[in-house]
Amino acid sequence: MTNPSIHDLVQEKYGEVAKRVVQGLGGGCCDTSCCSDPITGNLYSTEETAGLPAEAVLASLGCGNPTALAQLETGEVVLDLGSGGGIDVLLSARRVGPNGKAYGLDLTDAMLELARSNQRRAGIANVEFLKGEIENIPLPDAAVDVIISNCVINLSADKRRVLAEAFRVLKPGGRLAVSDVVVRGPVPPAIRRSVELWIGCVAGALEEQEYRGLLAQAGFTGVEIEPTRVYRVEDARAFFSGAGLEDEVLLREVDGRFMGAFIRARKPPKP
Repeated sequence: MTNPSIHDLVQEKYGEVAKRVVQGLGGGCCDTSCCSDPITGNLYSTEETAGLPAEAVLASLGCGNPTALAQLETGEVVLDLGSGGGIDVLLSARRVGPNGKAYGLDLTDAMLELARSNQRRAGIANVEFLKGEIENIPLPDAAVDVIISNCVINLSADKRRVLAEAFRVLKPGGRLAVSDVVVRGPVPPAIRRSVELWIGCVAGALEEQEYRGLLAQAGFTGVEIEPTRVYRVEDARAFFSGAGLEDEVLLREVDGRFMGAFIRARKPPKP
């Protein structure tokens, strides 16, 4: 699919998620085809979400908790690619403190509106939400210390461009610390063809070695991919039934192949 078509689909899907949350219709996963449990379940502790608006938690469609794994330091500048309802941005802002800053970047107007509302309600000042594409980050070179993202890079049709942009806006010595869905081994074509699974955090996932290769090509060093959740056949069945893919042979082929992972990499320091 072309970049514009994927962008349109992502905007439509996640715009509907934001509207459902605002209207009090429950969490973001409104059907079985989106990125639903077990991927999004139990990612944040009650201590982390204390003091945050419920809407920030309900709008989360992530596959990990990058803010807990990124080891953010006081005074750092953080950028969240695909910030959605803003939960990871707000948590990052708390961690970096008033002398630091957290940016959120999102493509969808409804999500940006929800995120800004959540920021106001949480009373967190050191946050700025930006509209834009993760393939074209609206920040200058060497602007941030840390880039996080939560189950969003897999949604892009041009992941090479995303990682190149991430490298550009990181300061020398800065780090990438993202949660994403990663694949080990080949993926059945029926899954790749499914638009619903693509925008639901599965079909667009990179194969692990390809992910490592693209990070290296962008200039990153010290690449690590750490599995945080391996999805078994019972997990997959919830995804595939919503897209009309209920074949038991197909399900067995993907058993244990998809995983939520924490991806770390660094931009080399200046010589």
